[in-house]
Amino acid sequence: MDGASLTPEQEKLNALKQVMPEAFTEGKIDWEKLKATLGEDINFSNERYVLNWAGKSEAFKVLQAPTTKTLVPAKDESVNFNETEHIFIEGENLEVLKVLQKSYFGKVKMIYIDPPYNTGNDSFIYPDKFSETKAEYEKRVGDKDEEGYMTKDGMFKKNSKENGQYHSNWLNMMMPRLYLAKNLLKQDGVIFVSIDDNEMHNLILLMNEIFGEENHIASLAVQLNPRGRNLDKFIAKTHEHILVYTKNSENLDSMKGLEKEGKMVKEYNRDDEDGKGAYRLIGLRNRNQAFNPVTRPKLYYSLFVNPKNGTVSLDKSETHSIEILPDTTDGVQTCWTWGKDKVKNENELLIAEKSDSDFRVFRKDYLLDEDGRAARTLPKSIWLDKEINNDFGKQKIKNLFGKNVMSFPKSTFLIEKLMKFSSDNNSYVLDFFSGSGTTAHAVMALNAEDGGNRKCISVQLPEKCDEKSEAYKAGYKTIADIAKERIRRAAKEIEKEKVVPVKSKKNQQILGLDLGTDSISSIKTTTETETTTFKNTSVKNQDLGFKVLKLADSNFKQWQQISGNDMQALEEQMKLFVDPVAESATTENMVYELLLKSGKDLNSSLQQAQGFTIVNDGELVLILEKANQEIIDAIIATKPQKVIALDKLFKGNDQLKTNASLQMKDAGIEFKTI
Repeated sequence: MDGASLTPEQEKLNALKQVMPEAFTEGKIDWEKLKATLGEDINFSNERYVLNWAGKSEAFKVLQAPTTKTLVPAKDESVNFNETEHIFIEGENLEVLKVLQKSYFGKVKMIYIDPPYNTGNDSFIYPDKFSETKAEYEKRVGDKDEEGYMTKDGMFKKNSKENGQYHSNWLNMMMPRLYLAKNLLKQDGVIFVSIDDNEMHNLILLMNEIFGEENHIASLAVQLNPRGRNLDKFIAKTHEHILVYTKNSENLDSMKGLEKEGKMVKEYNRDDEDGKGAYRLIGLRNRNQAFNPVTRPKLYYSLFVNPKNGTVSLDKSETHSIEILPDTTDGVQTCWTWGKDKVKNENELLIAEKSDSDFRVFRKDYLLDEDGRAARTLPKSIWLDKEINNDFGKQKIKNLFGKNVMSFPKSTFLIEKLMKFSSDNNSYVLDFFSGSGTTAHAVMALNAEDGGNRKCISVQLPEKCDEKSEAYKAGYKTIADIAKERIRRAAKEIEKEKVVPVKSKKNQQILGLDLGTDSISSIKTTTETETTTFKNTSVKNQDLGFKVLKLADSNFKQWQQISGNDMQALEEQMKLFVDPVAESATTENMVYELLLKSGKDLNSSLQQAQGFTIVNDGELVLILEKANQEIIDAIIATKPQKVIALDKLFKGNDQLKTNASLQMKDAGIEFKTI
């Protein structure tokens, strides 16, 4: 820092960078990227540091194009539809992400996705500017066969390595989805993306562009196949990568870390038998010689030790007679890690022990805090845990279904580990490449373990299973069908795993260290053990349901652009819009569409009254079936914030509509008709 204040221009640039880091390249505003982000039709020029590829401009158009789709409930496929807060959405994820923008903007704490790795054998959806228009692309995305399943042959495009736009096609698929996903993240939200070497290099550049290079937290190396892939030609790969980005690193103070385990737990090898449990000793002196009386004068002072019992004081006395300074054995001055106030307030944590001829001052670092929460440590960048490899993912599926109905599912323990240091107990967790539903399963399992109330939003295309596959033979026609059944079975499994509480003597201490165990759960006091047991037995209070919604056409007719001077087509359009409600629309489906269009989430409370629907105790009221003065009066009496009504309900009664509008205005209620 040079001490100079920021100019107004610099302040504005900094503010823009907070909102749109993707519009900056190497710290400077990139006007072409800014224009593209704001929806302008541009072609990217060369001779600058930027990730560019064939079709990038078209991908931006796909990103900017609004959707006319909605989500409709499928209660017969759901579990506890009206009570659950977990959501499973069946549909093409780009359109679904667009549908969710208004309701979930800035609400998601964690996103995990496991997208196609672009191995040369993948088929996925992407726009191709050389062979189709936007309209053709949108039609292809909506194509279904006679049974209502999305057609794989027409919808997906195989992206082989022989394709001249092999990497470009993958980037065209990923870019708009990541942009939309970023919008849904909270300011301190985190996204994890699994990937292998095929697109690792491009994905880092793409995510740097979208999220900002400064928001790249880490690239994790995760061992998923300890034996190595036997199809690899030169080196048998054992690991994949997980890229970690946050929406805004300045708002991400820290991550919670992971519970300590293994060797780190064994360091806690002391216990004063005072009920506080196991602890370790950490030297109070700062070993970094850059911190010394010159740089940290307030942290350089004398402490006094009682040689008989090792207690420490700020004041010299008959009992505390030995002076200790934060100096090295060879006389180099450093400083303490605590200031005088902390020494005074937390003095019971300090103890001095004699080493050779000198005393050293330590602080006690307990494994469990006063609330029984375990000590945590920052996650490492290389993960070698056995539980996170793919064998555990396969075994979990086999245990649930009795056979392998899904290829290469991730382990639930991997997702749980990510959630443990990146989500809060009440977070939204999103996975828009849901596959077999691993993330939803992991969310339920972790909630049952720690008593959390995380809410999972899973998105999966109803992609047809290969007719020769074990899944198809078992009766699952689509991957979405597998995922829904997996979540049902996982919920039942979690419910069965309830632990029956066992009473123990209050003075009994369970010390895992004495038993040779490594895990924190083994070192908890009886009180904490009973608390954990209680959490497990209260799994019946956990959310083990999920509501299924499906991507569908709008319940309201869409105005079709008329080309040229086709007056007959224009007249037909005008006739259609006498009643803008689609023939296939139902009241319930319209309710959910208007929830989304009004920015209300899919777990909003719905109360059915006589002739209208109350949303979230009056945030919104919907009039969708009939309208009369009695209904208008009843609605005004509930004092809602906003009312939306179908305009056709007032047909032939303009006076009722006018009076309703005036009455609502007088009552301070926003009134709108469609």
